[in-house]
Amino acid sequence: MSSTISPPELVARGLDAGYPGRTVIEDLDLAITPGRITMIIGANASGKSTLLGVLARLRPPLAGRIELGGEDIATIPRRKLARSIGLLPQHPTAPDGLTVAELVARGRYPHRGVFQRWSPGDTEKVDAALERTGLSALAERPLGDLSGGQRQRAWIAMALAQNPQILLLDEPTTFLDLSHQLDVLDLLRDLNRTQGTTIVVVLHELNLAARYADQLVVMAEGRIVSHGSPTEVLTADVVAEAFALDALVIPDPLTQTPLVIPRPGGAHASADRG
Repeated sequence: MSSTISPPELVARGLDAGYPGRTVIEDLDLAITPGRITMIIGANASGKSTLLGVLARLRPPLAGRIELGGEDIATIPRRKLARSIGLLPQHPTAPDGLTVAELVARGRYPHRGVFQRWSPGDTEKVDAALERTGLSALAERPLGDLSGGQRQRAWIAMALAQNPQILLLDEPTTFLDLSHQLDVLDLLRDLNRTQGTTIVVVLHELNLAARYADQLVVMAEGRIVSHGSPTEVLTADVVAEAFALDALVIPDPLTQTPLVIPRPGGAHASADRG
């Protein structure tokens, strides 16, 4: 890694989270490993996106707290927090007609004062984000003219221009074909390895999560079923508990990471398995 400054630790303590009249997560404790890639996986309605939203301070916890470097994020000014934590939501939106470069430039907002003008340093960060995501030639293209994969890379470029220490992404590969999914995940891994950025991703694809993650967090019904390295975490028993899926878990022949192979007719694993 080229970065010599470790990102601050992001921690959930005694977290309850959800919506008015509905608690999704109860009494959850989680410490995100700084400078590593953490993938949060689980079945639908397991609390993955709710957890990510609270970590990003999109919504306040119902109980407990989120700490960034030991400080309650509820007390951190929004602009200052945005210099540490970047978020790519599942369905980001932008005004019609916005170009790629204009979108990416929005990532510099947290680093500029109210009356501070655009600086050469801002331009440098935007250009670097466009280059890293392979979008320099498309900088003046309207977002609406891009393919799904190109558009997703543009949103990631905006997050890169923000230059956060921690980057949170909610289903960044949704609606992308396999090759574009790999492009996005390769980009995130490169960012982590070269910049030391802490990456936290909610992902549905179990085998891709196992391939790219340093740490897996498996959730079910608002609780953490297992947390650790992919090899430690992604076992047949954990898959059965979290996904109600009877599956064979073997080493991937290319990467040696866990490879989940559902058994025929195994979509509803027995509740008494493990």
